[in-house]
Amino acid sequence: MFHPRRTLRALLLPLAAGLDLTALPAQTARAASTLTNGGFEADGAGAATPAGWSEYGSNSASFAESGGRSGGHRLSHWSSAAYKVETYQYLSGLTSGSYKLTAWVRSGGGQNAAYIALKNCGGAEQRTDLPVSASGWIRIVVPVNVTNNQCTISINSDANAGNWINVDDLTFSAGTSGTSIKGADISSLPKSEAKGGVYRTGSGSAGDPVAILKSAGMNYARLKVWVDPADGYNNRARVLAMAKRVKAQGMKLLVDFHYSDTWADPGAQSKPAAWASHSYSQLKTDVYDHTYDVLSALKAQGTTADMVQVGNEINGGMLWNEGSTNNWTQLAGLLNSGYNAVKAVNSSTGVALHLAKGGDLSGTRWWFDSAVTNGVKFDAIGLSFYGYWHGTLYDFQTTLDDAAARYGKPVFVAETAYPFRLDSEDAHENIIDTADELVPGYPASTTGQTRWMNDMASIVEAVPNGRGLGVFYWEATWTAVSGNGWDPADPSSGNGWENQALFGYDDRALTSMSWFRHR
Repeated sequence: MFHPRRTLRALLLPLAAGLDLTALPAQTARAASTLTNGGFEADGAGAATPAGWSEYGSNSASFAESGGRSGGHRLSHWSSAAYKVETYQYLSGLTSGSYKLTAWVRSGGGQNAAYIALKNCGGAEQRTDLPVSASGWIRIVVPVNVTNNQCTISINSDANAGNWINVDDLTFSAGTSGTSIKGADISSLPKSEAKGGVYRTGSGSAGDPVAILKSAGMNYARLKVWVDPADGYNNRARVLAMAKRVKAQGMKLLVDFHYSDTWADPGAQSKPAAWASHSYSQLKTDVYDHTYDVLSALKAQGTTADMVQVGNEINGGMLWNEGSTNNWTQLAGLLNSGYNAVKAVNSSTGVALHLAKGGDLSGTRWWFDSAVTNGVKFDAIGLSFYGYWHGTLYDFQTTLDDAAARYGKPVFVAETAYPFRLDSEDAHENIIDTADELVPGYPASTTGQTRWMNDMASIVEAVPNGRGLGVFYWEATWTAVSGNGWDPADPSSGNGWENQALFGYDDRALTSMSWFRHR
């Protein structure tokens, strides 16, 4: 746990506390061609200026102390009064090319800004905010393209009294990072528009929400498909129509098969009514035929799926009871039927398996170990992670990294979201509607929503060996429109999620869409 409340340092606050850190000169006497003292072990605890590093601003708020992630020490920023400080190191003699800084960080949150940047490298400054994680270390990466043979590594805090960060185990090496998926689920959109839903740009002009999302940086759409839903939405015909809009915007397409007439999730995996009396053998055929039918129709109209989920949040299996995890042999057969249908339509379409509870390391291991043991075929792993339900960011990174390494597959966030406000726009109570339900350090505001999504993207970007594909937001377009509630069988049902959409209560695109521009 964090404990750097050092009375002596509080008494030594410098007059530079309010200085603008952007004034920092690019070059200092401590120039080197490789990173020096990235683990902050050279001086031991109490080092006011760690060896190899320089400081600017509230110098006494930056110091080495005991409690490192791997060694005995770490860098901390903290003061009993408001402070601005930068701990930096200038590197010269670099060969031009792609580099990345990897760092392990913790933060108690509350700062005006807390980030690591690479700057003066010949192009635009690259920065990554420090996720709020008070107990567990989080790995982040900051990539940069060096074009002038030099680069400054910069650790920054613009903080209020008592705010703190820890940083340790920095490495600077050749290489790249980034994610390929900046996506969102927009399955609710056709029904919303049919019921009168309007979507506007940030300036207030009415427009096509798919185009608005694309202009914000979204590059991948996720669409769920039900078999025979009561309201006639999220079925084959509606998915085909939406796919045309998605592909017309130049986006890629993920098709999420629920294998149900309604929501499928860890608590419900109901068979479609038309399949209710079918034997296990027939269910395997049903899965194949339904999957093949939807995907081949998409391909025929020129909108081939780029990725497919065979099942949605299938922690307990699917098509209960035949496909329950109580009978892995049968569940494996159903999953492989779906996989085979996907590949029969298009061999290059990726097949993902999707679990909820993305912070559950032991549960995720048990599930995928069982899948591998039973011969289940898959290309990628998708995890839902909602921070108000599924654990800490440390739990999530640990689970995500483990899944990527243990199964040798790329990983992605299939679902995440965060509220930009707590009150409801309709009469239905919101899923998250009180402050005590929020993730500490992330307020219910567009700032909090943006920060959550950027930090989620940073964690996926940092998955080792480039196995982090990216993030899908859920559900970007599900605003409060009468008749577009959660229950397809009940037109009067409301929406408990409008405060987590990416369009506000005035129908305008929120500034939090900026997360799509994350590397």
